Amino acid sequence: MQNSAPSDWLEAELADIIDEDYELELEDATLSREIARIYRDRHPDTIDRRVYFDSLIRLQSELIKLQDWVSYHRKKVVVLFEGRDSAGKGGVIKRISQRLNPRVVRVVALPAPSDREKTQWYFQRYVPHLPAGGEIVLFDRSWYNRAGVERVMGFAEEDQVEEFFRDVPEFERMLVRSGIMVVKYWFSITDEEQQMRFLMRIHDPMKQWKLSPMDLQSRVRWEQYTKAKEEMMARTNIPEAPWYIVEGNDKKRARLNCIDHLLSLIPYEPVPHEEVTLPDRVFNPDYERAVLPPELYVPPKY
Repeated sequence: MQNSAPSDWLEAELADIIDEDYELELEDATLSREIARIYRDRHPDTIDRRVYFDSLIRLQSELIKLQDWVSYHRKKVVVLFEGRDSAGKGGVIKRISQRLNPRVVRVVALPAPSDREKTQWYFQRYVPHLPAGGEIVLFDRSWYNRAGVERVMGFAEEDQVEEFFRDVPEFERMLVRSGIMVVKYWFSITDEEQQMRFLMRIHDPMKQWKLSPMDLQSRVRWEQYTKAKEEMMARTNIPEAPWYIVEGNDKKRARLNCIDHLLSLIPYEPVPHEEVTLPDRVFNPDYERAVLPPELYVPPKY
């Protein structure tokens, strides 16, 4: 800063922001040339990268304002992200939370229930993760597992599924009555798009960990998942917590559309901020910095 203009420093900071976004995009690019070519052929009209980054940064700046508003007014927000495997839920959650304070915005992705949790009231393991005042919680899959994977894969009996359908509307109404805003997104992709994304994961060593035996079974049971989703939508789309469907075949457009829509649902406004000033550093003429042994330092390989 001492040897450069503030505008140069700010430009460098913005470049770092672009680089950070680009690093995330590389997750979608570590593919063999052939698979990358096929994917480009399938998505010839995808949004221009420059337009995408500009739009994403603008939306993320609005998310910061939303975060400040939620924190200042002690609001409580829950956002559920549901959809088929590889539909893009994780990608949009990353972009929403990327520049936000993790003390305000939390991501919850619960593993399969333990033997003990299986004996509890079904919603019990989700309740501790609900927001307190001034918090936003993003559920990467949620209690709707019972209406989807648990039902299709036979982990829940039909009477348990029926009980879930009876209970979930009232459960969500209870949340809303308690002051929690509940937003529910379903990410929709086609059969062909999911097949393409699964093939990309199979052939990408950096993404193979995302594939589980359950994911592969979801290909076999595509139609069963479709029927389960249709009934879930019909029976749980309530005025207090409606479903919103995000067209997910184009990942970049899906992210922008979802973030933009989420911002439109919440009447956030600018909130007062105390002026931040950097205090002067206190110098003690009697203090002498200790020389630490070199073995304590991480080797500077890069």
